[in-house]
Amino acid sequence: MKDTVAVFPGTFDPFTRGHENLVRRAASMFERIIVAVAASRQETLFPLPERVEIAAEVLRSAPNVEVTGFDCLLVDFLRQRDIRIVVRGVRTLADFEYEARMMAMNRKLYPAMETVFLLPAEEHGYLAASVVREIARHGGDVSQFVPEAVFSRLQRKFC
Repeated sequence: MKDTVAVFPGTFDPFTRGHENLVRRAASMFERIIVAVAASRQETLFPLPERVEIAAEVLRSAPNVEVTGFDCLLVDFLRQRDIRIVVRGVRTLADFEYEARMMAMNRKLYPAMETVFLLPAEEHGYLAASVVREIARHGGDVSQFVPEAVFSRLQRKFC
């Protein structure tokens, strides 16, 4: 698979150490990884341009990783770039069930698409951006869960 390009999509609100771990591991498997930061119809902690900026800052040392934002269906994003592979992280059975449904629906829309599931490293298996947001909102210390680029922004936002 080293000669292929894969997309790792998500809202990344905020970008966690778990996200970083998955991207770096995927980057060792594929020629290039595009971290596709999705716009969200729901309110986000950070606006799309800032989420893109944060992910790019965290991943700048990974030479084969590109970070970009998108505001369309994932399958349209893939088609526009002639990419067939999506990488998704799954922590729990519930994550897998959700991702399997999304994979099936996306395949109906783009039959050439394949999804590769990665389990997080053990130390990140419990980590969820939604939980990190809540801890930060209530003044808790999230420094162990997020890269420094994220932590400093969370501190400015909530302190």
